[in-house]
Amino acid sequence: MPQPDTDSDERLAIVVVRSGGIAGLSKQWRAEPDADHAARWRELVESCPWDAPPPPTSGADRYQWRIEVHHGGAPVHQARLGDGQVEGVWRTLVDEVREAAQPRPRGR
Repeated sequence: MPQPDTDSDERLAIVVVRSGGIAGLSKQWRAEPDADHAARWRELVESCPWDAPPPPTSGADRYQWRIEVHHGGAPVHQARLGDGQVEGVWRTLVDEVREAAQPRPRGR
C-alpha cells in the first residue's frame, strides 16, 4: 500500500513581495527549502518577531514588504514592513529568500 506523501504536507515555503518604489511595481521571491535545509530555514523564520513586527511606515516612493511563511500549504506567519524596517533578522530572511529564488546556472 502506498504511503501518503508527508513530505509535501510538511513543505515550508517563504514568500517575499516588494511593492512600491518610483514605478510602483511588485516583485516576488519564493523559497521552498528541501528537507536537508528545512531545519536551518525554520530556525531563521522563528528568529523573526512575528508577534510584534514594527508597524509599517509609509513614504513617497518607498518600498513596502510583505513576508509570508506557509507550512504544508497553510499560512503560519505574515508581516508587512516598510523599507526602513527590513533590518536585522528581517533583512537576513529577505536576503536568504531572494538568494534562494535566483536561478542557478546550468552545467554544460
